[in-house]
Amino acid sequence: MKRLIVFLILFTIYGNLWARDFSLSTGAGGLMGGLFTRYTLKADGKKAGLPMKVDAGQDTTQLNYGGLVFFDATYAELCITIQNGINKWTQNLDIEGLEGSKPSTGDGWETMMGFAILGKYPFNLGSRLTVFPLLGMEYQISLRQLRTQPDGWVYDRSDGIRERDKDKNAFELSDWNSFFLDVGGGADFDITENIFIRGEFIYSFRLMTNYEKKNLEATKAMTGDNSPSMGGLTSGPSLRVCAGYRFF
Repeated sequence: MKRLIVFLILFTIYGNLWARDFSLSTGAGGLMGGLFTRYTLKADGKKAGLPMKVDAGQDTTQLNYGGLVFFDATYAELCITIQNGINKWTQNLDIEGLEGSKPSTGDGWETMMGFAILGKYPFNLGSRLTVFPLLGMEYQISLRQLRTQPDGWVYDRSDGIRERDKDKNAFELSDWNSFFLDVGGGADFDITENIFIRGEFIYSFRLMTNYEKKNLEATKAMTGDNSPSMGGLTSGPSLRVCAGYRFF
C-alpha cells in the first residue's frame, strides 16, 4: 500500500511537470557583472621549529563584460559565455623577522570562456511573461591573464613561458581555470509567439583555483607549516540580457 501511495505521488508530480508546455529555444545577448576576491593566508613556521611567520592577504575588485549564447529546454539551460575582466588588486605580505613591506597594488586583465548548466522552473505570469529561478554550475577556461607588477612591468601569463617551466609550483595559464556555483533568477517576455526577450540575474561563488592552491603549497614549503590557514571568498553578480527564439 505504501509503495502504491508513493507511486501515485510521483506520478502526479511528473504528470504535472510534463503537462506544462515544453519548448526548445535558443538565443544570444550580452552580460555585465563583477567579481570580488577577499582572502587571507596565515602560516606559522614555529610549529616546525623555523623562525618564519607569514601573514598575507589579497583584495581584488573586477568588472566583467562580454557576450553569451544559450540553449533552453524549458527546465534546463546551457549557456556559453566569453567575457573580459578588468581588475584592481591590492596585496599585503608580512613576514616576521623582515622589514614590513608596503601593500603592493596593480591592474589586471583577463579573458574567460565559460560553460554553464542551469536548472530552472518556469512560472507563467500572464500570457507574455514567464519568470523562473535558476540553480547550477559553471566552468570557466582562462584564455588570457595579464597583470601589472608593482614596478609597472606587465606580466603576461598567456605567453607560454610558464607552461614550459617544469617547476611544480610554477603558474600556468590553466591555473586560473575556475569552477562556480550559480544561483539566481530570470524572466522571459514574449514579443511574438516565437521571439522573446530574456533577462537573468545570477550570483556566482567561485571555488578555490589551482592558482590559489599553488600559493598555499608555496607557503607550506617556505614556512614549514603544513597546515596554514586560508580563508576568504570570491563571488560576484552578473546581469544578462538576451534575445531568444522559441522553436515550439
